[in-house]
Amino acid sequence: MTGVRPFPVEPDILAGFRPMQARDAPSVADLHRAAMGESLWAQLGVGFLQQLYRNLIDAEGFIAFVYQPSPKLGVQGFIAGATDPDRVMSDTFRRAWFLLGPAALPRALKPHLFRRLLHTARYSGASSVAGLPPGPLPESIFCSFIPELRGKRIAGHANKLLFDDLLARGYRHVKITTDASNEGAARQLRSWGFEALGGFEFYGKDMTAWLLDLTQSPRVEPIGRHPMLERTRPA
Repeated sequence: MTGVRPFPVEPDILAGFRPMQARDAPSVADLHRAAMGESLWAQLGVGFLQQLYRNLIDAEGFIAFVYQPSPKLGVQGFIAGATDPDRVMSDTFRRAWFLLGPAALPRALKPHLFRRLLHTARYSGASSVAGLPPGPLPESIFCSFIPELRGKRIAGHANKLLFDDLLARGYRHVKITTDASNEGAARQLRSWGFEALGGFEFYGKDMTAWLLDLTQSPRVEPIGRHPMLERTRPA
């Protein structure tokens, strides 16, 4: 990939990351709401977010890391991805509906949120723009860090953890969708070698679908740092 350089890893920063655990759910829920307060999941309430992350952690194919440089500081950021987001979400809701359903009420019954819930099932189809490989694709789905960490390359290390892990599992591509107007995200994705494949509309917003060939990016190495690493190549 022309112009893409290897990622300069700082061991001290990398040492501050660890796989997400159930006990992290309250902190992760707060970070999610702070960065994505207008998202559907955030509007269902912090209680719902806590239950969602507690149960996602046990889902096969869910890969998440938190940034906690010191136990005294608490969790300061996180990144979450999935090898097959549709399957991970559907399996989680099917397995934990009796916890997630009550946590989402009564907000889920509000007409505008109920309509968005129904629309959410169409996300995969809406974001399947031309140029994407066929079949389910791994995605980076949630990411948030406290404002004080901006410009300190923490998010870059989080990306590397996730992308390295996906390549170690045998996956060739990763997909990310962003607001079409988010120039900062676009610059960061291009630095990794992501290609903007096309736009789509979701929840009334203009979005862009990005794709990275993990095997071609000089920044990505097949290193698994998550305990649920699947070492067999995906079918």
